Amino acid sequence: MKKLILLLVCMFTMHTMVMADNDKPIQINQLPAKAQTFINTYFKDHKVALAKEESGVFYKSYDVVFTNGEEIEFDKTGEWKEVKCRQSEVPAEIIPEAIRNYVKANYPDARILQIELDKKEYEIRLSNRLEITFDSKMRVIDIDD
Repeated sequence: MKKLILLLVCMFTMHTMVMADNDKPIQINQLPAKAQTFINTYFKDHKVALAKEESGVFYKSYDVVFTNGEEIEFDKTGEWKEVKCRQSEVPAEIIPEAIRNYVKANYPDARILQIELDKKEYEIRLSNRLEITFDSKMRVIDIDD
């Protein structure tokens, strides 16, 4: 009986390891509806180079890479988690107003090139290389250079 249980545990472990980081290319129309709407609203003039689904044992996410190098990461429901812009800046409409106002007041010559939403925190990267983290109440909690 012990050997059977050990064998089952080993098989489950191997299956989990094989399924972890299972990335597969997909078509844009296979993204969740929210992700498709986001792309059509804010990145409609961009050409998609790659869309892929990343799945593991406990998560699923989607990445979209455009031909100009800009990237968007979505969660399993299609909500954006991260937007990276190299050629332009993050669309202002997706940046909370308090963050836009803070950057405009404190770094008027900087552009927001990246924004990441992680749990209840926003992290932005500016064109002057500063990384600023905001809490859920849009207060600055960290600045890195």
